[in-house]
Amino acid sequence: MSCCGEAAEHGAGDGGQRKLLEQVVVEANERVATGVGLLALRAPRMAASVRPGQFVHLRIAEGTAFILRRPFSVHRARGETIEVLYQVVGVGTRWLAEREPGDAMDAIGPLGSGWRIPQGAAHALLVAGGLGAAPLGMLAEALAERGVAVSVAQGAPTAERLVAAGLFEDVARRVETATDDGSAGVRGFVTALVPALLEQDRPDVVYACGPEPMMCAVARMAAEAGVPCQVSLERLMACGVGACLSCTVSTRSGLKRACADGPVFDAVDVVWAQDEVEGLKR
Repeated sequence: MSCCGEAAEHGAGDGGQRKLLEQVVVEANERVATGVGLLALRAPRMAASVRPGQFVHLRIAEGTAFILRRPFSVHRARGETIEVLYQVVGVGTRWLAEREPGDAMDAIGPLGSGWRIPQGAAHALLVAGGLGAAPLGMLAEALAERGVAVSVAQGAPTAERLVAAGLFEDVARRVETATDDGSAGVRGFVTALVPALLEQDRPDVVYACGPEPMMCAVARMAAEAGVPCQVSLERLMACGVGACLSCTVSTRSGLKRACADGPVFDAVDVVWAQDEVEGLKR
């Protein structure tokens, strides 16, 4: 990915950004869908420096079950507050769902290299699958603030799980949806929406986050259309700062760290699992 000028200087990448250890305080913790919560944290220093696509590493509790921090994408940053979307899938996120206003925890961040906005981009397509909407919220707002037209393709199992739909509708000129059960938009996967959006809207850049097979498919569609594509990859993380090498991503230039070199990567650089399978067949 190449970006220059203001996009390079003020983009979402780490760019030598100083990582902060900050005591953060819960301002609100709301359920936004079945098993999905939106956590608002008062974090003045992080909120002032975080860039779209970066994440924070939360120490969510004490005890042997919580030795490792949990990484969460920053969904939005407003004033002195950052917001994270989370899905309750285990003991850690169940504990997080029980936090109330006034509860405190410590966080490290902002971490990682985030989304990059190419200089001169006039139109962007965002593709969100499920909770992949989380790191795209702040990006959608940043694009709109810069005068970049935004189109969104959002998919989820049901209409209720279209988290952040209101935010996208507020800032995007076009929002198309797909749900597995057909309760909103077209019935099927979000990837079914992408070909028409690429053809009709002719975006200058595509951003995608969601299940890895979805991102792989979007990356191929974008490449076939000649449009650069960035993806945000999820990996299990231990340290979150690039020291432990537990979150490696296979790229065409070797193994990279999702926490430090990513989580955002140029899609053409990623060696997708399907590519590895096809390589073995050849």
